[in-house]
Amino acid sequence: MVILFNKTKNKEIFEVEIANSYFKRLKGLMFKKNINKGLILKVPKSRYSKRSSMHMFFMRISLDVLFINEENKVYEMVTLKPWKIYSPKKPAKYVVELKKDSINTKNIEINDEIIIKTLSEKY
Repeated sequence: MVILFNKTKNKEIFEVEIANSYFKRLKGLMFKKNINKGLILKVPKSRYSKRSSMHMFFMRISLDVLFINEENKVYEMVTLKPWKIYSPKKPAKYVVELKKDSINTKNIEINDEIIIKTLSEKY
């Protein structure tokens, strides 16, 4: 099991899966009716310097999305509706897709440092 951990607040935030291949990133959470886990889209190093847009095509539900930079800090948080396209303000190292209303400012805020941990790892 993999979790998103807020190092700034010393809190576990979400259980997630990692999409680290082209096809996993392409599919994302498309066609899902319910989301039990978030999804981390790991942006390839060759794309870090480019501002990539993301689409919500074929999505059935809205998502909360976090954009995380190379310093592992959250720099943008948005809620996206199905069939929309969005382009973040700057390049992301990770894009985290979560069920709508998952982002709570008590758990995560802009500039919080986020790390990806397995449950077997110590914090």
